[in-house]
Amino acid sequence: MSIESCVFIVDDDQEVRDAIQLLMESVGLRVQTFESAQDYLQQFDPNRAGCLLLDVRMPGLSGLDLQARLAEQGRHPPIIIITGHGDVPMAVRAVQAGALDFIEKPFNDQVLLDSVHRAIEQDSLQRGEASRLADIRERYQRLTPREREVLDLVIAGKRNKIIAADLNVSQSTVEAHRAKVMEKMEADTLSDLMRMMLSLDTY
Repeated sequence: MSIESCVFIVDDDQEVRDAIQLLMESVGLRVQTFESAQDYLQQFDPNRAGCLLLDVRMPGLSGLDLQARLAEQGRHPPIIIITGHGDVPMAVRAVQAGALDFIEKPFNDQVLLDSVHRAIEQDSLQRGEASRLADIRERYQRLTPREREVLDLVIAGKRNKIIAADLNVSQSTVEAHRAKVMEKMEADTLSDLMRMMLSLDTY
């Protein structure tokens, strides 16, 4: 996964693309430009970090169409809508559908830069959370079937003595499995373990 963020600019107006690219590069941001939504979709990679600056009205797929296509893909960069005055109602709909912000043309440079930096920060936080959840799932996969049974009962709030009776094993066996679960899940406390499990879709 690329750790360097990129600002993806999708606008059919070359002057707008060039102006935004120059502005982004002036503060050290990487930029990639596209003249159509189709062009962006052809190279779309959910693992690329950054944000997407998206015009509303374009030939072929509109900005709202592209937003809908990306929503179907699942993970995608935060979207900032670039809009003309007449497109504000559409831009509002885009924000309601999950876009981070909308900026009116002609845009104020600092307003646009501030929005882009917020979007990149949000993207970084989302990717960090996705990585954390992937680590938890990977640890969970290391557990044996019996360790998962013990984990389920621990999360349900049952004490070792009750778990032993439920599984028809000794209490010392439950304690050993429980210790192994804590070790494999890299949990320091029971509350750590519970937070990890509750963050997964399984729980």
